[in-house]
Amino acid sequence: MSPIEHLVTSGTFSLDGGTWEVDNNVWFIGDEREVLVIDPAHDADAVAERIGDRRLTAIVCTHAHDDHVNQAPVLSDRFDAPILLDPAEAPLWKLAHPDRQPDRELSDGQVIAVAGIELRVLSTPGHSPGSACLHVPELKTIFTGDTLFQGGPGATGRSYSSFDTIISSISRDLLALPGETTVHTGHGGSTTIGDEAPHLEEWRARGY
Repeated sequence: MSPIEHLVTSGTFSLDGGTWEVDNNVWFIGDEREVLVIDPAHDADAVAERIGDRRLTAIVCTHAHDDHVNQAPVLSDRFDAPILLDPAEAPLWKLAHPDRQPDRELSDGQVIAVAGIELRVLSTPGHSPGSACLHVPELKTIFTGDTLFQGGPGATGRSYSSFDTIISSISRDLLALPGETTVHTGHGGSTTIGDEAPHLEEWRARGY
């Protein structure tokens, strides 16, 4: 059984008065006994089916755009698992869940363990104020949410985002990782640090 599992769910993302159809990547890390889920989106039943009878140790949200957190409270209640989120995401979280708070905070350098695997939190603001990535050195993998995609950085044209900040986060914390590191993203296909690193100056020049 692979320690990393993947599910694609479909729904909508809403912010700043607009709504868009989106497909989201939901990621699972664990073994046959326990599992952690990253960004449970859109379809709580599909996520729950993938969890199965395993113990859900945590629900980690890379950021609080509604398409990444809309099923977090339902799954938290169903599996009695804590929701983890950077506190800088509070304004966005409240848009999605005004009557519910995350259970625990994410912070830069924090280590989260599941099934003997350690995930290290990297604070990577820019796409949103408290965006975070999860680096798993032993698996040569990083989960980047909407900070870095195949082909460039996440969008920064909406409220609470900053292009200069996301470029700084990517160049400082992500592109410093080994080139063979697999990048599992919040939407679309995976990539590697080595494939994306040569394009940094191109992204700066284009402003996205």
